[in-house]
Amino acid sequence: MKQIQVSVVEDSEALRRGLATLLDDAPDMQCRSTCADAEEALQRLAADAPDIVLMDIRLPGLSGIECVTRLVARMPKVRILMLTAYEDSEDIFQSLAAGAHGYLVKSTAPEQLLDAIREVAAGGSPISGSVARKMVDFFRTRPAVAGGLVALAPREREVLKLLADGCPYKEIAEAMQVSLGTVRTYIERIYEKLHVHNRTDAVVKFLGHPPPGQRPR
Repeated sequence: MKQIQVSVVEDSEALRRGLATLLDDAPDMQCRSTCADAEEALQRLAADAPDIVLMDIRLPGLSGIECVTRLVARMPKVRILMLTAYEDSEDIFQSLAAGAHGYLVKSTAPEQLLDAIREVAAGGSPISGSVARKMVDFFRTRPAVAGGLVALAPREREVLKLLADGCPYKEIAEAMQVSLGTVRTYIERIYEKLHVHNRTDAVVKFLGHPPPGQRPR
């Protein structure tokens, strides 16, 4: 059985060691590497080639969210699971918008964490129950936007899906075989139709009300 290779990005040395031990003790996992900050992760992880990255948010220097954005651009196949003590709504949605595949709090029980890693490896998007409740509350405070998403043209929906997957503009242009200028035009139209002014808010609305025929991660 192929083991799931996991790298850990966490500034607490004690927690890094604990997670490494937990992973290595699991029969279907191996701790591929550990990094103390985002800068070390960006230098090492492409060569380490893990299947899954456990990522903290509050790191010294570059934040975990910015690290996710850069890792997704460099390693499009890697799957990233946020593991943090913070449950702030903005952190949650910025992480997902950057390309994270799940969001767990550090109080998650060890066996639940291992199950979440397996779920991510299988293509799922695990979220802690307390975080899920915050997401529901967040959407309840936002106006209904389903109509705006229905109004999007098919190519605009495609761009929005790629934005939600954390793709930078250049990758979107390559995936859709259009120019960067065309991508920017699509995005301007999306913002106008959804009544938003930035990428995060557009992705939040997509995650809450996916366009017809599409599902969020």
